[in-house]
Amino acid sequence: MTEPSASPWWSPHVHRDRRPFLTARNAIARAVRARFEACGFTEVEAAALQVSPGNEAHLHAFATEAVAPDGTRRPLYLHTSPEFACKKLLAAGERRIFDFARVWRNRERGPLHHPEFTLLEWYRAEEPYQALMDDGSALLALAAETVGAKTLTWRGQTADPFAAPERITVAEAFEAFARVDLMASLDASGATDREALATAARAAGFRVAADDTWADLFSRVMVEAVEPRLGQGRPTVLYEYPVAEAALARPAAHDPRVAERFELYACGVELANAFGELTDPAEQRRRFQAEMDEKARVYGERYPLDEDFLAALAAMPPASGAALGFDRLVMLATGAARIEQVLWTPLAP
Repeated sequence: MTEPSASPWWSPHVHRDRRPFLTARNAIARAVRARFEACGFTEVEAAALQVSPGNEAHLHAFATEAVAPDGTRRPLYLHTSPEFACKKLLAAGERRIFDFARVWRNRERGPLHHPEFTLLEWYRAEEPYQALMDDGSALLALAAETVGAKTLTWRGQTADPFAAPERITVAEAFEAFARVDLMASLDASGATDREALATAARAAGFRVAADDTWADLFSRVMVEAVEPRLGQGRPTVLYEYPVAEAALARPAAHDPRVAERFELYACGVELANAFGELTDPAEQRRRFQAEMDEKARVYGERYPLDEDFLAALAAMPPASGAALGFDRLVMLATGAARIEQVLWTPLAP
């Protein structure tokens, strides 16, 4: 006898249980919009259809096509982030912008992942990326205050949204939580040394496979030892990623081995990813091509480069930008256990 399937989200009793999360989502969205507008930001709406969905090796897009009246077909993608479009707007002259963007990522489904979700992205032209750290902290407090939550919660873990975040570099976190000297695997330019990291990881007790790349080992240490320790009790800002792990960020002025990239964590959950933006089109092209070479090696496919974006990059002012998983923010503020609880019309599993 087959097991009965779970009731769909539109069943009245299921919707009744979900509705408090959904109305909380709306309230948080209103509060966030009001805050950005009070700070001089303009809300924008990036088009979802793009010639390139982004050029990160491990992000997977939904492909489609446009059919012209004469039947000519043009491949397009649903964007994985509004980043390219927002940076074009900065090149056009916008200075402070934000977007509640619906985005799509394939091969992603789980308690914290959904194929279609909302990224809250915002950009500050000619402002340092440290300003985004303050923005992120303020948004956590605002979400909690809006729904009357004293703590953020996820699977038994808690974080005080009103506490000043801990700030720790990636290298410090690798040393503290994994006993791995990350910087010893980077040369003066930021190029990676796979054998150095493999030796350090193996000595610290991590599994090392013969075909693991430096990036594979970096991700394993992050997922197994570092991320679960972040955002415990209070939020964490994890900053200064190796340049090899920051394809869209500029190198730090004080050390070219690391980049102006940070991630914001609470309760062990990654909430936001931010950059001091790279504005060198030649270097960006090189990084994109390297990412697509890796995608072709691992997955047997590659995405086109957005030549219009690379052209706009040359006219873009120095800027900083952040992407925050809005659904996750709502989850932690409301205590929801699964992302589907905070989505009005989730995709059936």
